[in-house]
Amino acid sequence: MGFPRERSERGKPTRAPKARGRHIMLAIVDYGMGNLYSLANALRRVAPDARIARSPGALRGARGVVLPGVGAFGDGMRNLRPWRPALRRALDGGRPLLGICLGMQMLFDSSEESPGARGLGVLPGEVRRIRGKVRVPQMGWNVVAPVRRDTLFQGVPRGSRFYFAHSYHCVPRRRGDRLAEVDYGWGLCAAVQRGGVRGVQFHPEKSGPLGLRVLGNFSRLCDGGG
Repeated sequence: MGFPRERSERGKPTRAPKARGRHIMLAIVDYGMGNLYSLANALRRVAPDARIARSPGALRGARGVVLPGVGAFGDGMRNLRPWRPALRRALDGGRPLLGICLGMQMLFDSSEESPGARGLGVLPGEVRRIRGKVRVPQMGWNVVAPVRRDTLFQGVPRGSRFYFAHSYHCVPRRRGDRLAEVDYGWGLCAAVQRGGVRGVQFHPEKSGPLGLRVLGNFSRLCDGGG
């Protein structure tokens, strides 16, 4: 599964450092946005081979890719521009990818947060601001309810709570891409899955033992498990 090539845009893209030729196993993409160290520490508890990828070339030898993110959609896509070819090759090569928070949102086509900014387009759909009689952002713990079975939530008890911090939510065009929902005024999309691509709106690295379970399940998927 790949994504459309990006047309040139105004402004100079953020350049990633040159690859050092060192291949890593489970790659956490460092494109300048995200709480990488807390995620890396959590991920290494269930996948000791997890490493922060400092350059696009590091993805060549990865068994799976984690795309984190905190911040605005448009800023994220600008910073991610040098990584697009490497991410495309990883997806076309069948390697699993997990988007977290903003990383999940960037898998879609566009976002109301940044009009005109093009997402990766891996999953058809858009990202919209949370509306209704609820506090924005959603900040804190909430129940995640899977809508179908998937290895990502294997061993996670029904009614389990995960930590959220977001003002925008994903709206997949294909209902079958929804993997889980969270009740925040109405059923918002909390997780997605299509093929080897998965995303979670919550922060597994901040969600205690159950978050580690989700990360461990993803690591197993990268080994062909599930």
